[in-house]
Amino acid sequence: MALVARRADWRGLGIDLEQILSTERAARLAGEILTVTELERAAELTPSEFAKRVTLTFSLKESLFKGLYPLVRERFYFHDAELQAPDATGRASLKLLIDLHPDWPTGSTLPGYFVEFDGYLLSLVAIAN
Repeated sequence: MALVARRADWRGLGIDLEQILSTERAARLAGEILTVTELERAAELTPSEFAKRVTLTFSLKESLFKGLYPLVRERFYFHDAELQAPDATGRASLKLLIDLHPDWPTGSTLPGYFVEFDGYLLSLVAIAN
């Protein structure tokens, strides 16, 4: 995959493609990927919905890292951001739980976009100028 945009419009772009996790694998990986709050929000989901939520969270956090790390040059991990309000239109946001840079302190939110197709999930985090 490749993603191209005008530098004048975008500070950072991150894209990720993941195969939807099996219910068993999602259950095993959830604690490594989801924060406590994300786990609580997903508690009422069916096993297949939960697997999709874990996949979505993983993919969006990967996209966040790919888009933001080149700008901050500070390593961060899955529990350093939290998925906020994914919706049926393919939009979500990610809230930072740590200070990464003066432009991205704790509590900053960055937009995410996603689409599911053929057993895969494609996500994008686009950081505007």
